[in-house]
Amino acid sequence: MFTIPGPGKYVREVELLNEIGAYIQGFGNSALMIGGQTALSKVQSVITASLEKQGIENKGFTWYGGECSWAKVEELRAIVQEKKPEVLVAVGGGKAIDTVKAVAFAENLPLVAVPTIAATCAPATPIAIIYDDEGTFIEISHRSKAPNVVLVDTKIIREAPYRFLVAGIGDTLAKWFESSVSVKKSQPTALNQSAVRLAEGLYQMLLEKGPSAIETIKQGKIDAAVNDVIDSIILISGSVSGYGGDDCRTAAAHAIYSGLTIFPEVHDTYHGEIVAFGILSQLVLEGKSEEEIRELISFYQKVELPYTLEDMAITELSAEEWERLGTVTVGIEDMDNMPFAVTPEMVVHAIQGADAIGKKVKQL
Repeated sequence: MFTIPGPGKYVREVELLNEIGAYIQGFGNSALMIGGQTALSKVQSVITASLEKQGIENKGFTWYGGECSWAKVEELRAIVQEKKPEVLVAVGGGKAIDTVKAVAFAENLPLVAVPTIAATCAPATPIAIIYDDEGTFIEISHRSKAPNVVLVDTKIIREAPYRFLVAGIGDTLAKWFESSVSVKKSQPTALNQSAVRLAEGLYQMLLEKGPSAIETIKQGKIDAAVNDVIDSIILISGSVSGYGGDDCRTAAAHAIYSGLTIFPEVHDTYHGEIVAFGILSQLVLEGKSEEEIRELISFYQKVELPYTLEDMAITELSAEEWERLGTVTVGIEDMDNMPFAVTPEMVVHAIQGADAIGKKVKQL
């Protein structure tokens, strides 16, 4: 038995980045920061000051490239080999952090993750979601390093658009809906059964505290509910993946997310938002009642998650596009975790069914 449950350490505090140098110092005396352009601009001055305070050599701030693709990973590896940092610091959202996780794995370097948004569990997992250079999903890669330390500065999270926290809620909800079906294909173990129970607890907590957290973050504030939601999205959700591994990671909701990324118009919709619609489609695929799906949509309305295709800028698909969507989606490895065989026609029916229910709700 072998598992990598998650990061070595997780720390969450207001203005935590003032102390980042002390955390980096435990792994080396020089650091290269790699991340999103906006994210780096938000943290560059405070990280620079902290590195100077600790006497750590600053190897610079580098844009990750815009997509978590193998081409970008190789470009960054060349920069790392040139600059020779002793520690890598990943800054930004899920794609940026996943990219640097893949670089750290390839270069065998310590990694500090600094999420500037709470939108996915990427900072706390040992996997990387790989896309092509245009943003279409390719694979879930294990050639990725779990961060040694995750530093969550809630001042930075608070200043980000609240929609990122909404997306994080959507992505985290999927842990319960997907793990509860994917685990059915596996031999029960202490790890995967614990992961499923953890995922269910996450789901119930988000139902209870999600709406309040969104309203609080809209006001530019942080309270206990916001902290709980942040920890759930980043750390606890990542722990479900870590403990459950491939038994409890993803299923139809993420496969449908990946399938929908073939349409350029959806690229302005965040990962967790698309996954949230994927959950509704998965429930149709499982044969769940319209009443159950409507109940979940009522929660989506409270936290502003999308529940129709139009919410994600998809207004009309041709017959050929529907056929392509179904074919691509069943070819995504996440779909293999469903406890029954899924055909392209079933995918199309599920997506159209979820969209139809969502449209009915909008008409009320």
